[in-house]
Amino acid sequence: GKSWGWDPESQFLASRGYAVLEPEFRGSTGFGAHHFQAGLKQWGLKMQDDIADGARWAIAKGIVDPKRICIAGPSYGGYATLMGLINDPELYKCGINWVGVTDLGLLFDNGWVFSSDATDELKAYTLPQMLGDPVKDAERFKATSPIQQAARITQPLLLAYGGVDERVPLNHGTQFRNAVMRTNQQVEWVQYPEEGHGWALEKNRIDFYTRVEKFLDRHIGSGAVR
Repeated sequence: GKSWGWDPESQFLASRGYAVLEPEFRGSTGFGAHHFQAGLKQWGLKMQDDIADGARWAIAKGIVDPKRICIAGPSYGGYATLMGLINDPELYKCGINWVGVTDLGLLFDNGWVFSSDATDELKAYTLPQMLGDPVKDAERFKATSPIQQAARITQPLLLAYGGVDERVPLNHGTQFRNAVMRTNQQVEWVQYPEEGHGWALEKNRIDFYTRVEKFLDRHIGSGAVR
């Protein structure tokens, strides 16, 4: 869950004139057990609808131009970015996913590491309780795995991954990139070979946010065609 405080990513975007909405969708922590448990097995489903509802709220309030909304995030937020583009294509003009999960099945059988950065919630509920069973829930996994639905993503995408990420291994990025680029030519890919689950090195943070700024300007900012 979020807490009050300085968020450099939000401030960076706000300083460029973008309104930033960080919805606390069901499954978020810090709002009681009921709010967290309401997100169990809702990846790509009700958790995703909550984010779309937030965007529609911002439109209704007149805070944002409905024709210029981009969805973005890291890790689960990267997953939600891709599922948002799939589920609500009329809402989002572009997406930015860094170190995001792209295949629910891969979390179970390919390189998921319970390293020290795993959250207490993850350890307590474990993946099967949070996501479901890869065999019994195979159809739902297919419907809610971006890699299986990649052909439905037509919007511009910026993808960034770390070469030594233990939380979401690099193949989540490379396999999804290969899948989506078969039908979508508006994909920008960047890999930081020495980074893990996020950008620790200043040069890479500067490089990434320079890319983010240019990408947003091109697709929803002053550089976008009205």
